[in-house]
Amino acid sequence: MNNDQYLLAIETSCDETAVAVIKNETELVANVVASQIESHKRFGGVVPEIASRHHIEQITVTLEEALQEAGMTLDDMDAIGVTEGPGLVGALLVGVNAAKGIAFARQKPLVGVHHIAGHIYASRLEKEFEFPLLALVVSGGHTELVLMKGHNDFEVIGETRDDAAGEAYDKVARLLKLPYPGGPEIDKLAAAGEPVIDFPRAWLEEGSFDFSFSGLKSAVTNKLHNAGQKGEEFRPEDVAASFQESVVEVLSTKTKKAAEAYGVKQVIVAGGVAANSGLRARLLETFQETGQELLIPPLKFCTDNAAMIAAAGAVAYRQGHRAGWDLNAHPGLDLEEYGKRGRN
Repeated sequence: MNNDQYLLAIETSCDETAVAVIKNETELVANVVASQIESHKRFGGVVPEIASRHHIEQITVTLEEALQEAGMTLDDMDAIGVTEGPGLVGALLVGVNAAKGIAFARQKPLVGVHHIAGHIYASRLEKEFEFPLLALVVSGGHTELVLMKGHNDFEVIGETRDDAAGEAYDKVARLLKLPYPGGPEIDKLAAAGEPVIDFPRAWLEEGSFDFSFSGLKSAVTNKLHNAGQKGEEFRPEDVAASFQESVVEVLSTKTKKAAEAYGVKQVIVAGGVAANSGLRARLLETFQETGQELLIPPLKFCTDNAAMIAAAGAVAYRQGHRAGWDLNAHPGLDLEEYGKRGRN
């Protein structure tokens, strides 16, 4: 008798339409992503209405391609998972309604998944989790430190008080007139520069694991503005390197302190900014010294994808988490509350 379990997952929270199939929680069978970056590039950021329309156009094609890649049909699935939040409400609704339609038509269990839980569980596709662990989540909309003492047991011990790290990257990229998305462009530019400008580091009060990046963004703005008025010039490469040095130092230092304070076995880096080469290098160096295992997902699992939603959804499914036919998009879905669903 075959006891393998298959879950199909859909992700449409922002500007990627993605479908994946996972076997037994960690074995990826199919992973298809349709990106919209080219459509949003000329606007310098994601336009929600355009994103939603593209999801509608792409969802069926992406689904069919994923099933073809897996060599399976919808009837072969044990459950259907979907990102229900957080994200852009119009974009989320496309995925949620597609998943509900499939689950209803094929009479399959439906599982709602938290987008950030997905980013964290992307690392489990590479290596089994050992608890307690600490996840540093760094993306366009989120910067937080999450303590996990078990599967889907999330405790946010630090978070940004203003801009997320990814937002700061995008805003500074615009100041430097770099194309969208700004994060990878700054990373590339920083590699050719030197951190010669002393931008501020927001450490906040003693013992805090929270973050703040709005002051750094303002400091870059003021430095460039004042330099322009005085007729001075800074190499864009040096501005990028100095800005990145400030972000990376704060992220790595706070993560190290939190990992030590909570005595974790593993440290996970999750989210789009986890693709940043400067951050990856600094964290590898930091945790080589402490002996705690560092898990950074491959680049393809850092940006939005459905493989990570499948990985998180499969665990939620095992824990008994089921959504009803009234499942809706929840753009402000709380990570800690989401985690309690399957465990209650």
